[in-house]
Amino acid sequence: MSAVEHEIPVVQPAHPVVQMDVRQVRERAGIKYREEGEGTPILFLHGIGGGAAIFTPQLAHFGRRYRAIAWEMPGHAGSAPLPLVTMAALAAALAGFIEALGLDRPILVGHSLGGMIVLRLLAEAPDLARAIVLSQTSPAFGASDPAWAEAFIAAKLAPLDAGRAMPALAPEAIAQSVGPGADPAGIAAAEACFAATPHSTYRDMVLAMPGFDARATLPTIAVPTLVVAGSLDRSAPAAGCERMAARIPGARYVLLDGAGHLAHAERPAAFNAALDDFLP
Repeated sequence: MSAVEHEIPVVQPAHPVVQMDVRQVRERAGIKYREEGEGTPILFLHGIGGGAAIFTPQLAHFGRRYRAIAWEMPGHAGSAPLPLVTMAALAAALAGFIEALGLDRPILVGHSLGGMIVLRLLAEAPDLARAIVLSQTSPAFGASDPAWAEAFIAAKLAPLDAGRAMPALAPEAIAQSVGPGADPAGIAAAEACFAATPHSTYRDMVLAMPGFDARATLPTIAVPTLVVAGSLDRSAPAAGCERMAARIPGARYVLLDGAGHLAHAERPAAFNAALDDFLP
């Protein structure tokens, strides 16, 4: 049985009116998601330019014993965009999504930007999750080096500024993110998700990350935590993931050899096995 796509209205985070695009202002807005299985909820959260489809192997695997859900982050794949994209707003959208679905302390699996959103949300609601998986992410992004953040933004947005479309960028972007021998189906799903991401959404997400810093809250995380890294990941290097794990009480750290930045899509069997060893 394959995952079924749904949509649920979620309360929109509050924003200063002067900063809002009034065309997008609404009390509730739809967030799309895919779901498979029943039981304890486990929620998969993709990164920039990703989508629920990239977690197809995880929904099939974990849907056998969990209520496995993968959301389409606001602005992605038909989910309504946020009026103003900030890390606080993304965390609030996630909290609203969890509430709208009535999920009782879900397991949160956040990849890249999805992991940052998990850290931001737990800083405000430390008991919201029963366990978390921080996959190939970072607790800080350009917070101590504004020049680095500016260079990152310029590099990421230069192709869009030059007029290139997301579908044209997808093959190159994904090829640069994965390691050798990546699963062809995973690469195809990643390319399709990237290509379908609106350029405005991609731009908003890139601009939301610099300055993010959750390092001070790492020692306060009080739920079981797994940190997953890829040995060939250049976006969230393994050394940084290992340092993050060392600062979270009782956290487990797993290094997936040969994986780039999309381990769950590149090496789904190894990624799923790492989660199986961690989850109850």
